[in-house]
Amino acid sequence: MSVHISRHLDDVLENLSSVKDATVLAGGTDLLVEINFGRIRPAHIIAIDRVAELKDLSSNGHVRIGGLVTYTRMLEADAGSVALQEAARTVGSPQIRNAGTLGGNLATCSPAGDTLPVLAALDATVVLRSTSGERRVRFGDYMTGPKKSVRRPDELVVAAEWDDAGPAQTFMKVGTRNAMVIAVAGLALVVDRSRRRVGVGLGSCGPTIIQATEAERFAAGLLEEAGWDRPKRPSETAAKEFGKLVAGAAKPIDDVRGTAAYRRHVLAVMGARALARVAVIP
Repeated sequence: MSVHISRHLDDVLENLSSVKDATVLAGGTDLLVEINFGRIRPAHIIAIDRVAELKDLSSNGHVRIGGLVTYTRMLEADAGSVALQEAARTVGSPQIRNAGTLGGNLATCSPAGDTLPVLAALDATVVLRSTSGERRVRFGDYMTGPKKSVRRPDELVVAAEWDDAGPAQTFMKVGTRNAMVIAVAGLALVVDRSRRRVGVGLGSCGPTIIQATEAERFAAGLLEEAGWDRPKRPSETAAKEFGKLVAGAAKPIDDVRGTAAYRRHVLAVMGARALARVAVIP
């Protein structure tokens, strides 16, 4: 195994372009697990943790978070999303949060990735770059299957971007214990009052992150009726209906963490609670 330590983005991209089957190492929280279990044996690793260009985090109406921004930085800085901060708080241990990155979550592309439902709900854009240039992919078009995406082998996730959606948003997660756990199901809800848009992203309940479009339309209808700029707690009936639509969008399976039926149940509960939580936030 050879390891190349990059300090500049152009150097990373040149190596990805010229070295066949190169593997990128950022925080290593996913890669080292795969290596330790003998699932992969990379021949050439490009270490990118020293690349300063990938550590930018800006929020001024339009949010941009670099691929090397860690979960800890998302918690400590203004990450431009309440839901993203809530999701970052659920990731692993302090050591994992200090090392793991947003770009790593996007590159691994697991349906159980905690930040990914938030990016779906925010309608974020994934910024990819190679030696041939930069391209921007809407998150809804980014994932193609479990740990599969449209990212080419010569491309690097350099950032995620979205328009600031305001404070009416939340992230919820159910696991087999309270900490250090892979999600049984996760849900992100974003109510963007200024743009009159509702986003719902579901994690760990299908082959990709799922957007619950019928639930989004239902919630938008409630807000239109009440007035987008007039926060109001939804009725219990409306909250339950929203939760039902959230659960109906899922495509879960039975696995070691939970059954499909249980996933649908907890999504319905989380959906109702999430709507009640964000609908009263101005």
